[in-house]
Amino acid sequence: MKRPRVFKVVPTLLTLGNAACGFGAITFAAKVGLDNRIGWGADDTACLFIAGLLIYLAMVFDALDGRAARWAKQSSEFGAELDSLCDAISFGAAPAFILVKFSFTFAPDYHPRLLWVIAVLYVMCAILRLARFNVETDEDDSHEFFSGLPSPAAAGTVASFTIAYPELHALATSPVGDAVWLHNVAVFLDSTLKILFPLVTLVVAGLMVSRIRYPHAFNQLFRGRRNFRHLIQLLATGALIFLAQELAVPIVFCWFAFEAPLRALWTGVLHRRSGPEPAPTTTPEVRPG
Repeated sequence: MKRPRVFKVVPTLLTLGNAACGFGAITFAAKVGLDNRIGWGADDTACLFIAGLLIYLAMVFDALDGRAARWAKQSSEFGAELDSLCDAISFGAAPAFILVKFSFTFAPDYHPRLLWVIAVLYVMCAILRLARFNVETDEDDSHEFFSGLPSPAAAGTVASFTIAYPELHALATSPVGDAVWLHNVAVFLDSTLKILFPLVTLVVAGLMVSRIRYPHAFNQLFRGRRNFRHLIQLLATGALIFLAQELAVPIVFCWFAFEAPLRALWTGVLHRRSGPEPAPTTTPEVRPG
């Protein structure tokens, strides 16, 4: 008889916490547009804000469960499969549902069928990304780079819009003091964010199933040697958070999502401009006699 598998408690609980946050994000997003939302008077923007925060909390659980399993030497095939199933909820279904609820409520210019198609494509790409990761990743992988945009980063990009929207919308609807210019900028960004949200979601869905190389931000930040470039990036991120508080989260995540493909595109353009490398010239062989 086969011995029953013992499911390791701590990594499994962390992984299930990821799924609980994903389901919680769906629950709060579902309350948008309802009269009795969560019992303590939160409006639609607050519900979406909480849903976005739960996506980020799911990212924390997702980052901790694998490290806890490796630290305790409890990595298993069961844990990998459970992690993918939970990720499909938190980083696949939940962000897509948040997009639909946000756009239905705040961006009615988009046709509902178009929004539904974008959301379905996002979910499909997230599932394909997770399945490909399971097949192509070995236990000895250094995890320094990913092939395609990781699903947590894609979900974080989508959720970042709901994080930035409440404060931005408040500035656009009720200017503070004599800062008229700030009010005008907020009005412009408020309308722009509503238009960009579905488009960004569609693009990050395609980036998930691409072969573009993405760095493992956590491992590169907290492991190995940090060079001067890392220091500049940290200082620039801190300055951005201080100057553009409402937009810092979407800017940081969009930069991570789009910097790699833009760099690859720019490198390809430069390579085509320089032309193919000339073939090496060879001296014809001279036969004796």
